[in-house]
Amino acid sequence: MPKKDEQKIPFILGVIPARFASTRLMGKPLANIGGKPMIQHTYEGASKSKLLNKIIIAVDDSKVADVAKSFGASVMMTPKEVQTGTDRIAIVAKEFPRADIIVNIQGDEPFIKGMMIDQAIEPLLFDPIVNVSTLAKKIISAEELLSPSIPKIVFDYENFALYFSRSPIPFVREAADANEAIQLADIYKHIGLYAFKRESLFRFTSLEQTDLERWEKLEQLRMLEHGFKIKVVVTEYESFSVDTPEDLKLARRIYSKLKKKKLKDENSKKS
Repeated sequence: MPKKDEQKIPFILGVIPARFASTRLMGKPLANIGGKPMIQHTYEGASKSKLLNKIIIAVDDSKVADVAKSFGASVMMTPKEVQTGTDRIAIVAKEFPRADIIVNIQGDEPFIKGMMIDQAIEPLLFDPIVNVSTLAKKIISAEELLSPSIPKIVFDYENFALYFSRSPIPFVREAADANEAIQLADIYKHIGLYAFKRESLFRFTSLEQTDLERWEKLEQLRMLEHGFKIKVVVTEYESFSVDTPEDLKLARRIYSKLKKKKLKDENSKKS
């Protein structure tokens, strides 16, 4: 019999929402990157997490479900009319009542690493006041800073999020341009990976959309407007979100470079 004061080991569920009818890139989960559908790249990266107990791909289309099952993933159908990935994740989480922590792993992140997922989970394991966590990475190029498809994040001295925006924030007044801004200040992009304690996920998805969320088209602003404290973990790992046909072309080039580097490293080890 376990002692009463022994801490329960949490069950951690990873959910990958995969919406077929993306407005900017139709059929995005099935987009081919190096001979594999994008959703498979995401799933294989997530599978390398050491902390996830189970991974489910939440789909809204039978074509995506069939492909996901073909590479061995567990799949759950969710309604097409669900508006956000987090709402889709909550539907899955209700079917897993023993899941204490639920991780939202974006299906359009083909280069996600298991270690990144574990970095996001860790604050919920070791800090009892943390109910939601996410990732950020330092911006190193003016293109990233200026791109509206890459959300920026600012956070306080305890690494709790202050704001997210598609605009370049913070505004560095003394900088002549974006290149100088990233030299003068530490500016971070947001990586859209979230770890939720169960009750926080359901509280969030029960709330109506907020003005800031609608204007910026960033659902995490709903959390901030309702007083959620979001812990931010700064990661050294790179990530790339595929939202448009141009992003997909770039993702294919990145994959090709990574594959060549891997082959080169393997050959150098053999010689």
